Amino acid sequence: MTRGQRNAFLASMLSWTLDALDFFLLIFCIPAIAGGFHAQVARVAEAVFLTLALRPVGALVFGAAADRWGRKPTLVVNIFCYSAAELACVFAPSLGVLLVLRAAFGIAMGGVWGVGAALAFETLPSEGRGFFSGVLQEGYAIGYLLAAGAFGLGFHWLGWRGLFALGALPLLMVPFVLRGVSESPVWLEMKARRAEQTVQRGSRPALGERVRMLRGHLPVFVFLIVLMTAFTSFSHGTQDIYPTFLLKGVGFTPGVVGVIGVVYNVGSLMGGLVFGSLSERWGRRRAIIAAALLAIPVAPLFAYGKTALALGAGAFLMQFMVQGAWGVVPAYLTELAPGALRAVLPGLAYQLGNLVTSRNLVLQTRLAERLGSYRPVLAATVVVTGLALATVTAFGRESRGVRIGAE
Repeated sequence: MTRGQRNAFLASMLSWTLDALDFFLLIFCIPAIAGGFHAQVARVAEAVFLTLALRPVGALVFGAAADRWGRKPTLVVNIFCYSAAELACVFAPSLGVLLVLRAAFGIAMGGVWGVGAALAFETLPSEGRGFFSGVLQEGYAIGYLLAAGAFGLGFHWLGWRGLFALGALPLLMVPFVLRGVSESPVWLEMKARRAEQTVQRGSRPALGERVRMLRGHLPVFVFLIVLMTAFTSFSHGTQDIYPTFLLKGVGFTPGVVGVIGVVYNVGSLMGGLVFGSLSERWGRRRAIIAAALLAIPVAPLFAYGKTALALGAGAFLMQFMVQGAWGVVPAYLTELAPGALRAVLPGLAYQLGNLVTSRNLVLQTRLAERLGSYRPVLAATVVVTGLALATVTAFGRESRGVRIGAE
């Protein structure tokens, strides 16, 4: 890669990594927040619902901004917004205020993936796109890993408010993006074409034209929403409730939970790289289906392990498969999207999938409380979501090798 390509990819990956760090700090701190505000765990889990439910708004707003004004300036504003929202959570005086702040964080979080993926894949060479896809997506796993490490090492000293102060870290990225990252060459080409069309027509393209463009790609858009609904059910269903399961369902200490979190996020990283690379050889669809189906035999160890070692091994293998499937997503969605909608369409489909599944954690928590055990809920989630993802993916079309240009 050239220096410009490397910096664009690094900026996209780090913005997604630190975004995930901010999100998963909440996941690890749910029991502590419930205790601090004297509320039920299910009530605090509403914060996750609000974050996921508002992410489509951010995907639409920031994605449209990136298609209109450029990937780079939009990413800078996006980073500032989600960092500020996370930092404000430190000072939340009540659970109600915290829920409002998490909703604001969700809007900001919703824009990062689509804008970053467009910047990265419009700048990178086409060779090895599957590998880069796996690396980029696993920025999410790195963020989860950092959150697990921070929780295991720092919760005893800092508490949940102190950990949320780490949400200011992404602000350190802003100077790097401003100085070291160039605008997407594909977006610059699209800008030049729009300027030429404006001269010919005497006016800018109307909003209705953009809406008609989106309608013209409606079948792809609907498919991507359904696909991402299956994907988000698969990932959030196996990740979000797991720290609470280890803390409350099994009775492990925060230190042990932090170690297990690090272990299964190492599995996530490895899975994303392996299946992302394999998608270059097998094709995008086959790699996703293989990872989804291979997760199902791991469910008994993942949910019913009796020791920290067994549960850690099960979680490692589970997230290897879950994030293995996810490692193909950035390349797959970017390859299917048309140039003029590349920042908004994949990100919006992704976040609408999150919206559909945004109450999964609340439902899982309430069902576990009713059954008196998290184990059957976790096992059933793996089987149902793994089969659903494999089935939906089978109806898609292959995109490996598609040129990513300004068309």
